[in-house]
Amino acid sequence: MKAKEFMTREVISVPPEMPIQELAQLMTEKKISGLPVIGDVGLMGIITEGDLVDRVKKIHLPTLITIMDVVIPVSGERRYEEELRKMAGSTAQDIMTTEVVVTDEEMELSEVATLLSEEKVALLPVMRGDQVVGIIGKRDIIRAMLADNANTPG
Repeated sequence: MKAKEFMTREVISVPPEMPIQELAQLMTEKKISGLPVIGDVGLMGIITEGDLVDRVKKIHLPTLITIMDVVIPVSGERRYEEELRKMAGSTAQDIMTTEVVVTDEEMELSEVATLLSEEKVALLPVMRGDQVVGIIGKRDIIRAMLADNANTPG
């Protein structure tokens, strides 16, 4: 079964300048777990429930060591900066994940499931060239598995 057969075709997307409060309202009203951010250049990023939750969680300070009066971050400096950016953000562009994992319409169900799992992402935009033509979440994978099993003789 190919991605185009089980993807959600009615993709709800938002512009990069949409305020976070409106994003949260839209996701709640539409009962969706995330949405792509699409601007003049096409797909710019993706926002999930996790990105919204990150705005209100406690921030973890990076571990620092001091050697001869030089402060050196041990690890997590980039993560710390990312957390600060999301907490201070006010628009979709401010909190979106910019490194978006995508798929195409021809990818097989097992490959899509593997991609979701290995990349540890909740949603995969489905692309046709530069255009988002669908989106796949874990619920779509489960629905496809059920449909595939129902169509398998046995």
